Amino acid sequence: MSEKGLSRRNFLGKAALIGAAGVAGAQLLHSCKSNQPKSDVKLDLPPLLDKAPDGPVLKAGLIGCGGRGTGAALNFLDAGPNLQITALADVFDDKVKQCREKLKSRRGVEIADEKCFVGFDAYEKLIDSGVDMIIHATPPFFRPQHFDAAVKARKHVFMEKPVSVDPAGTRQIMATAKKAEALGLSVVTGTLFRHANDYISVYKQVKQGAIGELVSANSYYNTSAAWYRNPNADWTEMEYMLRDWMNWCWLSGDHIVEQNVHRIDNVMWFMGKHPVKAVGFGSRQRRKTGDQFDNFSVDFVFDNNVHYHNMCRQINGTARNVSDYIVGSNGSTNLANTIWNPDGTVRFEYEYPKNEKGESMRWPDPNPYVQEHIDWVTSIRKNMAYNTAIATAESTMAGIMGRISAYTGKEVTWEEVMNSDLRLGPKHMVFGKVDIPKEVPVPGVAAKS
Repeated sequence: MSEKGLSRRNFLGKAALIGAAGVAGAQLLHSCKSNQPKSDVKLDLPPLLDKAPDGPVLKAGLIGCGGRGTGAALNFLDAGPNLQITALADVFDDKVKQCREKLKSRRGVEIADEKCFVGFDAYEKLIDSGVDMIIHATPPFFRPQHFDAAVKARKHVFMEKPVSVDPAGTRQIMATAKKAEALGLSVVTGTLFRHANDYISVYKQVKQGAIGELVSANSYYNTSAAWYRNPNADWTEMEYMLRDWMNWCWLSGDHIVEQNVHRIDNVMWFMGKHPVKAVGFGSRQRRKTGDQFDNFSVDFVFDNNVHYHNMCRQINGTARNVSDYIVGSNGSTNLANTIWNPDGTVRFEYEYPKNEKGESMRWPDPNPYVQEHIDWVTSIRKNMAYNTAIATAESTMAGIMGRISAYTGKEVTWEEVMNSDLRLGPKHMVFGKVDIPKEVPVPGVAAKS
């Protein structure tokens, strides 16, 4: 591949100038707060009820009927009374059938034939099927378009993370989120740790000054290899890519975005802002399909020169570590459940409830996957619109910034990605050949022999 094909410009696209009325920095004011600790800081947190309050029946439709989508539908049904799943949509008929069977066997829910939609336009038919709210769990590539359609139809939305795969899609999410706010719609995203009692208990203390000024951070998502699908002679290239979506950057955003966004989001949540630049690297060593890297290591830098090192890897038989760590001027924390003094002694440790055997429950009932939906339904029934889409879009954009830096080997700034017109994927979604580059990125310039 030529050097031109590997340039940072190729991965960022041309500068897309955004006016003062646009959605760039002006809509990120909540991210520009100082991370200086304040005892009187106002915390925008959900009420964390054990069940959503009762009310009139709310009908939800599920777009994206794979494993996570089916799981999200079950989580929604467990969130409170008078909640129904009434419609399903997916590109593939077999995914719809599998989801229908699980909903019936696990919750006794039957979806009518006329409420099951298949194809690239299935989401539009589902939105028009009489539902009140949308659960969106397709591959991330589709989220900006589908979210926009749902908000135009004035539907409340739950979206899985991440919310996009490229800068253009991320900005579209931000703009649509502002429209949802103006319409009083509730939008909750799948950043589940923001809905977890243990994380929230630590977050409150950190925001109130428990560890002083935040001076550095580390996080890790080092785990085993992701699932993959081999090509099938009966599939077109488009069908194959969609069924193997986890391994293609245009569909998933690469795992630094698709999976690792949880870790990035946790640190940005505690920091209260986004990083302003990133320098990263990564490589591909074991992956069987797709065009993605197996590992990333990124140095994110915030505006006060605080450095945040983020590492993620998906390779079998390697050291596993899924955690976060923030150091302050007066202590440190793992964000999840513990705060330490500067000398390493424990200052606070979250006390988990115990089961009937006296064993601590890491995720008690309701677990954060259900709590997300409890908070979503509660905000709707109490008429107190709740919207986490912009925060998750910022975390997604940070992951994209780190990915572009690792792919190119160059420093990439927040301003550059916020003004980039880069949009991944084909222009038209049809079964057949997929007309996009499929090479694995190679950073830098090869040495001359």
